[in-house]
Amino acid sequence: MKRVFAAVIFLVTAGHAGAQTIDKPTLSLEGARRVIAAARAEGASKGAPGAVIAVVDDGGNLMALERLDGTFAAGANISIGKARTAALFKKPTRVFEELINKSRTAMTALNDFTPLQGGVPITVDGRIVGGVGVSGAASAQQDEELALAGAAALTAAVGMSGSDGVATTYLPSTNVATAFAKGVPLLETAGYKVHASRRERDGQAEIHTRDTDILYVIEGSATLITGGQAVDAKAVGPDELRGTRIDGGDARALVKGDVVIIPNGVPHLFKNVTAPFLYFVVKATAPRSAS
Repeated sequence: MKRVFAAVIFLVTAGHAGAQTIDKPTLSLEGARRVIAAARAEGASKGAPGAVIAVVDDGGNLMALERLDGTFAAGANISIGKARTAALFKKPTRVFEELINKSRTAMTALNDFTPLQGGVPITVDGRIVGGVGVSGAASAQQDEELALAGAAALTAAVGMSGSDGVATTYLPSTNVATAFAKGVPLLETAGYKVHASRRERDGQAEIHTRDTDILYVIEGSATLITGGQAVDAKAVGPDELRGTRIDGGDARALVKGDVVIIPNGVPHLFKNVTAPFLYFVVKATAPRSAS
């Protein structure tokens, strides 16, 4: 059975008769969009004030870019530079910023080089297929966290084609464990999402206007408040609102093994979190209503 990747296509290079055929994973536009969606979702979960997210292929060529509302204009060029640097030099841009801070200033003379934290390579099956760069979040560290979440969404998902030609997504246990260690999305599509969520502290009031959350608690405990009224709710991304607290609502203690379904549009908030609080979230995304 031929293995295919859910978010990449295979570029097959054939030489003369008798030459060896080489399979090379290549980043597709669908994959680039998935990276951006995961980084955007991570920004919404962290209350990032804005960001520009850029994705390039392994040659440093721009494939997709999204600029969130409220982000400074120069962020576009910076995010592209970070993504290109990560892809071409095959390392997170944080590495180069740290080297320059240690007096390796000659590196700044390199062409197509943006040594600012917030760019990471995108790897599939052990090979670098591109890079993602983020600029304009709350801090350089948050830039990198969004980029890592985007890259992880593509790296974690491996597909296998069945006899009917329909791809089945396979998420290896090692990738799942890595995702839970960071608390990042495992998979993001237009119709559903799978997140390996991790909480170390109490959260904000959240409202997902299109996503219905199906939660399964893996480890730890927390109190979940649902319903009521989200106070000072503001948009932090497409179809995502955050507030300072919830007035009213129902409180439930969550422990390992519990399952909760939160319909879209329902305010919810986690408090009394015992770290680490780990839980799978499957997000079923409702189609946009016709306007």
